[in-house]
Amino acid sequence: MSLFRKIFGLKNTPEDNIKSEERGKYMPEIKLPIDEKFTINFKANGGKFLYCENMEEIYKSLKNILQENNWEDKKVFLLDSRLKELFKDFELKDSKQPSECEYFLSTCEYLIADDGSLLISSNQIAEKKLRDLPPNFVIYATTSQFVENIGEGLRGIKNNNKDRIPTNITTIKHFKTLEDKDFLTYGSSSKNLYLLLLEDL
Repeated sequence: MSLFRKIFGLKNTPEDNIKSEERGKYMPEIKLPIDEKFTINFKANGGKFLYCENMEEIYKSLKNILQENNWEDKKVFLLDSRLKELFKDFELKDSKQPSECEYFLSTCEYLIADDGSLLISSNQIAEKKLRDLPPNFVIYATTSQFVENIGEGLRGIKNNNKDRIPTNITTIKHFKTLEDKDFLTYGSSSKNLYLLLLEDL
């Protein structure tokens, strides 16, 4: 309704009652919830997403991943002693040599909604480079690890590690083999990645 109609009290015309569904092309986009935004971007990057409501579903999903890829008897690159304890019933054959391993089982620092990437640091990969790690990743994370962007994730790392800030901070963003590499993907290591996401909120 125009300013003049408000001042002079003219009645509404049908044109004034614009439906809320009809949004102009210059209207700002409706903001998606952080988890939905991450899921869309993560899948667009080629990641495989497994949402789990409890640990029982996490165990079932991991078992299915190992069976589907014939990794039950293969070696796993596993640096995190907490994960080793968490998945002890799987009797994983771990090795400290990534070149001997079929897949890498790890956690991550944060899940970045803006671009669907995973923020990791020396807490997960020590001083290894992404290209030196196995081609297949299985990442265990929780819904409380969602952040909007990398800046928020870096602040979180700093706040959580006040005594000793981890080094080797990087993101994993490409989760499928790239046929046509362009300058935006130059130097990036694409990984076949499964995300086991536990609901903890």
